[in-house]
Amino acid sequence: GSSMAVPGANASKEEILKAQAELKRALASQDAQAGMSSTSAAAGGGEAAQPSKKKQKVHYRTAAGEKWIDNTLDEWPENDHRIFVGDLGNEVNDEALAKAFMKYESFAKAKVIRDNHSNKTKGFGFVSFLDPMDFAKALREMDGKYIGNRPAKLKRSDWHKRTMEVKGRAAK
Repeated sequence: GSSMAVPGANASKEEILKAQAELKRALASQDAQAGMSSTSAAAGGGEAAQPSKKKQKVHYRTAAGEKWIDNTLDEWPENDHRIFVGDLGNEVNDEALAKAFMKYESFAKAKVIRDNHSNKTKGFGFVSFLDPMDFAKALREMDGKYIGNRPAKLKRSDWHKRTMEVKGRAAK
């Protein structure tokens, strides 16, 4: 176990990115040591499977009585503070949403949720912050502000409540 530098609340974007990269490397080497490659068995034996560079964490989700595995959660920073942004018009894309929240120092990611088939927005998205103070400030300041052609409705994202804990998968 090596100790890792955790960026403070007023860390620069560069320091935060460096810490994230460091964390990714540490997790990747951990996975390699644990020998988590189950892909070679599924490849049919013949040729060796290419080891994946990204750690494969399985995200089990549940909502409306359905359960599924959601790998899009890998795109988000871990332990971030996420805001649900509702009432978005069809003209708002990821960039427009990001631009609206970029003034907050620890802003990490913005994503507008789209229908898989029509690619139209579902009228909402999520914004992620690494610092809880930025999260609270954005929630306060940006609620009701226009993003695109409509005033956005903000609330704390409850995505954590839809994530299922799977027994026996805790880190040692």
